[in-house]
Order: sequence, then C-alpha cells, then structure tokens
Amino acid sequence: MLNNFWRWYEKNYRIIAPLTALLFLLQIVHLYWMTTDVVFFRVFGNPFWDPGAFWNTIIALVDYTEIPAIISSSVFYVHQYRQDKNLKWRSIFFLFLINSQWLHLFWITDEVIYAQFAGTAAVIIPAWLSWVAILIDYLELPVMYDTIKKAIASLRKTV
Repeated sequence: MLNNFWRWYEKNYRIIAPLTALLFLLQIVHLYWMTTDVVFFRVFGNPFWDPGAFWNTIIALVDYTEIPAIISSSVFYVHQYRQDKNLKWRSIFFLFLINSQWLHLFWITDEVIYAQFAGTAAVIIPAWLSWVAILIDYLELPVMYDTIKKAIASLRKTV
C-alpha cells in the first residue's frame, strides 16, 4: 500500500510540489504580522503594524494552514529522502526544521508570546523562552525557499 502511495506521489509531483510551496507561502502573512506587530513591539516599544481585530482574525485563520503545510512538507521531504540518495542529510535537516514547528504550535503559542511581551500574560515565562518560540517560527523560511525552488524545478521539468 505504501508503494502505491509513493507511485501516486511521484506521478503527481508536478502538482504536489507547487501546492506544498503555496501552502507554506501563506505563512509569510503570519511571519510579517509576528515581525511587525509582536517582535517590533518588544524591541521598539510599539508595533509597526496593528492590523486590527478583523485582520488579526484572518491572520490567525491563515496561521492554521501551518498544520497542513507541516504535514505536506514532511511528506515532501520524506519523498526527497527516498529519491535523492546523495542528499539524505539535506532532507533530514529540512524535516527537522519543519517539524520543530510542532513545538511552537503546542508549547508556546503566538498568543502566549504576545501576552508575555504586552505584560498581560497569566503565567510568566522567561523572555528568552519567548524568543526561542519566535525563532522556531522563523525556521520556516529555509523550508519555504527550498519548497519554492523545488516547485519551480518540477514545473520546468518536461514530462
């Protein structure tokens, strides 16, 4: 059954690779918000962008696309691992980067960090721990770059 899945995946790779990249590109919205509203608030004392309640809700909904993006890109890198015998370490590295997001999703969420930096947190955590959680979010950037690069290569490849 697993072999059937991988055959199907390989057959549809030209569609799957761009969809995986697009799913991850949605996270740019979240990273932009986090940088301009959360990080800049902590560093400079005020946010550089306050999107308001409606757009914060939209950004939160977009952030939930991270879960299918993590799953999709994990399968993507397992596929890369299986295909490219010379660069197995690279696939493992990207699998590590992308799956570190689970720590952030279930450990210290954006809401906890925002409340921590705003001084309204119910439970105080060390500031360095908040920065670690933010850094984990930025680990998506190399994965975004790589999936976009692979998606473009898959689209350029002749059938």
